[in-house]
Amino acid sequence: MKNAVTNFPLETFSELVGAIYDGLLETIPWQKILGRMRSELGANYVTLILRSPRPGDQGLMVTVGDVTSEGLISYHSHYYAMDPFIGLPSEKVVTTSEIMSESRWVASPFYQEFLAPVDVHHLMGADIRTDDGVECRLRVCRSLNAPDFSERDKAFCTLLLPHFKRAVHLHGQLDLIESERRLYAGAMDRLMVGTVILDENGRVLQTNAMADTILRASDGMRIANNMPHATHAADNRELQRLIKNALVRHGNQKVAAVVDAISVTRNSGLRNLGVVVHSVPLSEWSEGTSRPAAVIYIRDPEHKAQAPHDIVRQLFSFTPAETNLAMQLANGLSLEEAAEELGIRRNTARAHLRAIFSKTDVTRQTELVRIILNSVATLGIGDS
Repeated sequence: MKNAVTNFPLETFSELVGAIYDGLLETIPWQKILGRMRSELGANYVTLILRSPRPGDQGLMVTVGDVTSEGLISYHSHYYAMDPFIGLPSEKVVTTSEIMSESRWVASPFYQEFLAPVDVHHLMGADIRTDDGVECRLRVCRSLNAPDFSERDKAFCTLLLPHFKRAVHLHGQLDLIESERRLYAGAMDRLMVGTVILDENGRVLQTNAMADTILRASDGMRIANNMPHATHAADNRELQRLIKNALVRHGNQKVAAVVDAISVTRNSGLRNLGVVVHSVPLSEWSEGTSRPAAVIYIRDPEHKAQAPHDIVRQLFSFTPAETNLAMQLANGLSLEEAAEELGIRRNTARAHLRAIFSKTDVTRQTELVRIILNSVATLGIGDS
């Protein structure tokens, strides 16, 4: 097999390996390298199945070629269960002719009903299994009029398999990190805290949904030239000083992280924005300039963290009526205002309040509001 690839250009192979790892950053991962493989191997389709379909799960695959959405749906929903080209030896490239006879292959329902209509006759592939339990499949297809896959074709794919295995493992790690980032960003949104992450030059790397809402209003703070600014001159001078101070601390590993705060005036006359500027410690192995150097936390006191009624009811064992009253009180209404808002008598509201106090072990309305707003209830808000 080594002799089969003796004349394979090293430069081309290097480009293909690079494309495998570049695929980690593509919107649809590995689409470019699969396209290159399709061209190099004269294939009509090349597919990487990242998660195999199963009942209740359509799986996840990347395919290049003239594939139709109807074809993908039919495989996900039906034909995957008929596919005889599964359970291959780990990281070994094989063709259909090595696992079954030609007559049995062309007579199979999978071939007759699914492959023949899209002009797929020759199939070559390998199963890839990573140490952390990920199993994926690489499949290369040729039409009926094309030649069968050669030893050189198999050797070509064999050389790429270890790199696909590493890239798939890295993709899993990156996906885990991204999932964690989204979870934490979502938690900050639910707590109504805006976050703005800055690079070493003070330019915005990332914002969460709450920060976007606050900054789009340009009421107290805004983004200009991809940098955060306060709308009032005096506030902006102080904000820029705090940011500069945080960025300086970021570059000095011997100095503790700096945390500063400022109250930012709003043009609308609404209550000031609360802003905290926090330096991000420099990692020992950090490099480049597009890395987090400082984070700005923004809280708009006019935005109330609305806890879902069902979550509040479950947390404190309230009845529906008690939950409605507790939520009105948490939103800042007095008992009389809450009773009017809910259309109930004051005596009924007082009875509900006594029950609420008993269930939460508090004796004052201010304590009740505090425990509701400081509970995990606000984290129960669903994603929009």
